[in-house]
Amino acid sequence: MMEDSSDLMVHPTSIIDDGVKLGSGVRIWHFCHIREGARIGAESSLGQNVVVGPDVEIGTGCRIQNNVSIFSGITLESDVFIGPSCVFTNVRNPRARINRQSEFESTLIRQGATIGANATILCGIEIGAFAMVGAGSVVTRTVLPHALVVGNPARQIGWVGQSGETLDSDLVCPKTGEKHIIENGFLRRKGVDQ
Repeated sequence: MMEDSSDLMVHPTSIIDDGVKLGSGVRIWHFCHIREGARIGAESSLGQNVVVGPDVEIGTGCRIQNNVSIFSGITLESDVFIGPSCVFTNVRNPRARINRQSEFESTLIRQGATIGANATILCGIEIGAFAMVGAGSVVTRTVLPHALVVGNPARQIGWVGQSGETLDSDLVCPKTGEKHIIENGFLRRKGVDQ
């Protein structure tokens, strides 16, 4: 079940099903349920009342705050932050009386992305690397890397650097001083191949 259990922390109120793989340094807090086949990368932390569905993959260094359910079909790459009570979906047109498990759509959250508290992420999209989704936003389509999106439906209002700081019109990170350019509609750091 666990790759290196010596430095894991799993609260006794949490349930870890058979076939789960937990990396070193994983922290799982109160009342969580990790379903069969889930894989959680090293140094990730799951807050209170988090549910991870069957076969979900969570990368290293992720932070998932309280009251989040990550359903089958959702993948988090490394260093992703998921705010409290964020909602993911995996079916576009659910009905209580119709089994749509064969219709689950994949959702990919790329490295370093941040999703704010109470945001809703519809299925079948991608949140780009280092993108930032504002609290309470409803994301209905793919978000570009480094994009800052807010609202319902979410729309892009700016760009953010890898530090999470909003970039001004000069595209310089106010925290790190890193300079950026926009090429073909995508933001990238100057001097860095992507």
